[in-house]
Amino acid sequence: MEKPNEKLQILREEVAKKVIWQKNLIRDILIWVLSWGHILIEWAPGLAKTLTVDTISKTMNLWFKRIQFTPDLLPSDLIWSNIYNPKTNEFEVKKWPIFTNFILADEINRAPSKVQSALLEAMAEKQVSIWNNTFKLDTPFLVIATQNPIEQEWTFNLPEAQLDRFLLKTLVDYPTESEEKEILKWVINNFEEFEIKNIFSKDEVIDLTRLSKEVYVEESILDYIKDIIFYTRKKDSKISKYLSYPCSPRASIALLKASKSLALLEGRDFVIPEDIKEMAYPVLRHRIILSYDALADEIMVDDIIKTILDNIEIK
Repeated sequence: MEKPNEKLQILREEVAKKVIWQKNLIRDILIWVLSWGHILIEWAPGLAKTLTVDTISKTMNLWFKRIQFTPDLLPSDLIWSNIYNPKTNEFEVKKWPIFTNFILADEINRAPSKVQSALLEAMAEKQVSIWNNTFKLDTPFLVIATQNPIEQEWTFNLPEAQLDRFLLKTLVDYPTESEEKEILKWVINNFEEFEIKNIFSKDEVIDLTRLSKEVYVEESILDYIKDIIFYTRKKDSKISKYLSYPCSPRASIALLKASKSLALLEGRDFVIPEDIKEMAYPVLRHRIILSYDALADEIMVDDIIKTILDNIEIK
């Protein structure tokens, strides 16, 4: 593929024609695709989550499906059902929304533990089990999940094991005044009818992920990542009393993958310390479990990450 960063920039511009703001979200979603991970998004309703993912999937010529998670959702609603076929007088397996490339798990924390368990197998193993059969999911298979921080009734906390399966956690804010006005102009001009162009083919998307793996990382950068993660495990650090659990090696791997994808997105074939610093927030945000001391002192997760970065120097 010739000049992938230029095509990625064209993709960003194409998405921006329909999604007025959300530059950080678009960046993180592209990193999510390049890294073949999963992404957790926390925001209030009405901030264009479905529109953003649907638009990006069209630019990459990939299948996209959305499922609304509710307290009465069953694993069979997500994965499969037995449907009676009157012609054959037999039950047939009907595959449901999880068989796609992008799946938007909307308000994922509303689903009970059985549904979370079924989704976890798909996220971790890229496969699902139906009766005695195992079905491989399509390539790529990526989950983008949202949590609504406003309503807490009938919600279930995601288990730490599942949270750790998400490559990134992105926080989305409201648009600025100028962006809000621009959105209104788009509504007047019927932006829903705007046709999105295919920038990448499915095979090119797969090639992009291979290119991100080839991004060069020197030894000092690896030490920098290692030092950041190990700082969460020090018992005498400035943040030790605010942590319930330290970060696992999966955090190191996620930070490495995300930083390499960011470098590719920025048109570089090597990682720099600024990539690590930029990706540390979405990579560690859901992996740092705060203690009661942190809640009592009103310490936020992003405060912890800033303290870590302030106390770690690249060698």
